[in-house]
Amino acid sequence: MKIAVAKGDGIGPEIMEAVLSVFKANNTPLEYEFVDMGKWVFDKGFSNGMTPEAKTTIENLGILFKGPMETPKGKGVKSVNVTARKTWNTYANKRVFLTLHGVDTVFSKAGIPIDITVVRENIEDTYGGIEHMLTHDVALSRRFITRPGSLQVIRYAFEMAKQKNARRITCGHKANIMKITDGLFLECFYEVAKEYPELKADDIIVDDLCMKLVTRPDTFDVVVLTNLQGDIVSDLCAGLVGGLGFAPSANIGDHICIFEAVHGTAPDIAGKNIANPTALLLSGIAMLRHLGFMQNAAVIENALLYTLESG
Repeated sequence: MKIAVAKGDGIGPEIMEAVLSVFKANNTPLEYEFVDMGKWVFDKGFSNGMTPEAKTTIENLGILFKGPMETPKGKGVKSVNVTARKTWNTYANKRVFLTLHGVDTVFSKAGIPIDITVVRENIEDTYGGIEHMLTHDVALSRRFITRPGSLQVIRYAFEMAKQKNARRITCGHKANIMKITDGLFLECFYEVAKEYPELKADDIIVDDLCMKLVTRPDTFDVVVLTNLQGDIVSDLCAGLVGGLGFAPSANIGDHICIFEAVHGTAPDIAGKNIANPTALLLSGIAMLRHLGFMQNAAVIENALLYTLESG
């Protein structure tokens, strides 16, 4: 099976090389077509951060495995990552946060196990980047929450929770303040919940969610949120298990899926061959499971866990 691979910026190429060498050692049945994508492509004049050939290749293959990519700074410049998600309608971002033996955290030292899956709506909300200046002193950003978009990502979260044999699925929101937009998302959550009576479905205001995540993370299982809130909460959850370097990420669409490391490009250490590839490897393991290569994924995951436990 062939997949598209974008090495990324900064440390991206070296951690991608490390992960692909693990796949090779495992005889993983994958072939790779490398595509030009990232800030360096943007700097060459491609406004979406990818060449037309890369876009065509990814659309033909349906799977993109990508390293971290830098977002060019400045007005009028959109994130390469956000552009990719919107271009291919990868409506759900799934991130799994697990206690990893050998990675010391406050919770692992206290014997509190963490197994949280955050599902974040991936293409709506304020991430449309629709902003303008009303006056010299007033900036306005528009927020879009749609019923079809909400139902799509929430139904994915419930299906995933069912397959995971989850005990609980929680909707994080701010519907007490944003009564129409977050209110619509919450309404859709309970609409879908009726189709899954075997799952305990509840909701929580997002600021209360953050407090409870850092005090009792073991009480949560699957959490689904809107885009901006999900972006923040998912990084918070990464901190619970050791940081973004131990946080895999999958962007799920009907036709194209993107598996990536969500940490930074770390240009200060690029080329020194000291960057930790764990997050990208974990994303790669998730990709293998998505593709049905369960045995390969299990062997690589066990090897990674053994390595972490060995220090």
